[in-house]
Amino acid sequence: MDAFPLLLTAVLALAAGIGIGLALGRRSPAAAPPDVSAPAAEATARAVAPVRESLDRFDARLRQLEASRIEWHSQLREQVEAVRTTSDSLRRETASLATALRRPQVRGRWGEMHLKRTAELAGLVEHCDFDLQVTTADGTLRPDMVVHLAGGKNVVVDAKVPLDAYLDAVEASDPDVAQVHVQRHVRQLRTHVDQLAAKSYWSRLEHSPEFVVLFVPAEAFLAEALAHDPSLLEHAAAKQVVLATPTTLIALLRTVAHAWTQERLADNAREIQRVAAELYERIGVVGGHVDALGKALANAVTSYNDTVGSVESRLLVTARRLHDLDIGTREVTAPRRVETGHRAPTAPELVERLSS
Repeated sequence: MDAFPLLLTAVLALAAGIGIGLALGRRSPAAAPPDVSAPAAEATARAVAPVRESLDRFDARLRQLEASRIEWHSQLREQVEAVRTTSDSLRRETASLATALRRPQVRGRWGEMHLKRTAELAGLVEHCDFDLQVTTADGTLRPDMVVHLAGGKNVVVDAKVPLDAYLDAVEASDPDVAQVHVQRHVRQLRTHVDQLAAKSYWSRLEHSPEFVVLFVPAEAFLAEALAHDPSLLEHAAAKQVVLATPTTLIALLRTVAHAWTQERLADNAREIQRVAAELYERIGVVGGHVDALGKALANAVTSYNDTVGSVESRLLVTARRLHDLDIGTREVTAPRRVETGHRAPTAPELVERLSS
C-alpha cells in the first residue's frame, strides 16, 4: 500500500542527486582546484546516499509485498481447490441421489422416511397416533400411513409420488426441453391422483372419512406442477384427494394431535365425573356405617351403665357386708359410669343419606 510514496521519494532524491552532480560538473576548470575530483566525488556520494537508502528500502518493501502476494495466492489457490473438490463431491452426491430417486423402491422408501419424520415433527407417535404400512382387512391394499383421529376415525396418507419427469426438468439445460418435462411431471401427478382415488381407501377402512392425503415430499415438486397447471388442486379435490406438502401436512397433523389432546381431556373429565359420583355414593355408605357404629357405641354405653348400676345396687351391697365380717383385706370399689355420649353425624349429606 505504501509503495507509491517510497517510489516518489526515491525519484525525487535521485533527481536531486543528478542536479547536484550536474551543478558540480559545470564549474569552471580554472576556478576549480587541481584535486577537485575527490571532493566532488565525495559530495556526489553524500548526495546520492539518501537515494540509495530509499531505493534499498523500496526494494525490501517490494520483496515483502511479493512474498505476501505469493502467500495469499497460494492460500487462494488452496481455497479454490477445496471449493472445486466440494463442488465435485456435491455434484456426484446429487447425481447419485437423482439416480436413486428414479428407482421406485428407493423413491418410495425416501417418501416414507420424510412422511414419518413429518408426522413426528407434528407431535404424533408411531403405533399410538399413526401406523406405517398397514394392510387393509381384505389384504388388497397397503397404505403408507394410517393416522388415527379422535373418535376412532382413520385417515390414509400416501407417499408414492412420481419424480422422473421433475428430475429430468431440473437436469435439462435447454428451457424448452425443461418445459416439456414439467408438463410431463404435471401429467404424472394427475395420473397418480386418479389412481389413488380409484383405490377408495375410505371404503376399505372402518370409520375413515371419504378422502385420502397425497403427500408430496418437497414443496418444489408441487409448486412447479401448480405453476404450470393451477387446476391440479381442483382436480385432486374433486377426486377426494388432498395434496399435502410437508408444511401443510404438519398443520393437518397438528390439528389431529390437538383433537387427540381434546379427546383425552374429555375422556379424563368423564372418568373424573364417574369416579366422583362413585366416591360420593361411597361416602354416603360409610356415613351409614359410622352412624350404625355410633348407635352400637350408644347401646354399649347404656348396657355398660346398666351393668354398673346393677353392680352398685346389688352386688356391692353384699360385698360390703362380707367386708364388715372381715372377709378380704381390700374394700371393693364401685366401677365408674360412662358419662360421655357418642357424637351423632350432623353433615347434611350424611343426614340426608341416613334419613333416606
